[in-house]
Amino acid sequence: MQADISFIGLFLEASILVKLVMLTLLGLSIVSWAVILQRRKLLNHARVRSAKFEDTFWSGVDLNRLFKELNARGDATTGLEAMFVAGFKEYSRLSKVNSQAPEAVMDGTSRAMRVSLSREMEQLEHNIPLLATIGSTSPYIGLFGTVWGIMNSFIALGAVENATLAMVAPGIAEALIATAMGLFAAIPAVIAYNRFSTQVDKLEGAYANFMEEFSNILQRQAYAGREAS
Repeated sequence: MQADISFIGLFLEASILVKLVMLTLLGLSIVSWAVILQRRKLLNHARVRSAKFEDTFWSGVDLNRLFKELNARGDATTGLEAMFVAGFKEYSRLSKVNSQAPEAVMDGTSRAMRVSLSREMEQLEHNIPLLATIGSTSPYIGLFGTVWGIMNSFIALGAVENATLAMVAPGIAEALIATAMGLFAAIPAVIAYNRFSTQVDKLEGAYANFMEEFSNILQRQAYAGREAS
């Protein structure tokens, strides 16, 4: 009877440990693709909203009106919108009690925006390290399954007197499938991790630049208000 060398056949003929390795790698691959699709959607959305908000902000719109519109959305604001709302809210609050101390007003405003920036980065970076973990461990998991499968094949080979290629090939094939599955899980995860990390770094730079530019605008208003009073 000829051995079934299809993927399903090799899986069914594999040892329990090799089956567990294959199922683990399949699960990691599914998790990896779920994270990739979710992060891709979120980062693209963040980039588009960031560009749209900057266009609105630098169009000369009244900051008080912009703040009221965004603040009315509540938790729906993200990215630059959330940083703007946090900074402007703290600036307005501190200006009422420290109108003669622009330095204190700007210190509090900067802290509020830094906290908002930290929260936004946590959301953007969420689950991205998981891709690095999958990308770095999957090949080793697959290699473990391969080594175990080949070891069993040679043990079985030593138990017979007349060994043929047909006897050895299925065992080696099922072992090598584990390595292939490890690479299948690892390669997309590593590519996505590098790409998403670059996108997050770019967004962080854009957020930090906006925070500095917005702080300069508020600082000029704070000093102008003190001179007017």
